[in-house]
Amino acid sequence: MARRTIHIDGERWDVYPSGRVTQYTRDEFGLVFEKGTGRNRVRRVTRYSPLGAKRPDRALAELSAARLVEFFHQSQPAWTSPETHYNRTGA
Repeated sequence: MARRTIHIDGERWDVYPSGRVTQYTRDEFGLVFEKGTGRNRVRRVTRYSPLGAKRPDRALAELSAARLVEFFHQSQPAWTSPETHYNRTGA
């Protein structure tokens, strides 16, 4: 799975496609932002429609770091998203 790393407010976040397929298949992708591990893990999720590539890994590679930061600020906690099975814990 393709991953990118960005830094926001001095914290390192890994970003990767959620892998969840919706009715919009290739027109919309989910992104998961993750920091930490185990019970300290924090995840946030957002969706976006890529302008170029129609494969999640390529679409992620085409995003600038600045655009990823914008998506991070639009993201929601993992427990509000089906991509992360509405999981409130870091596990």
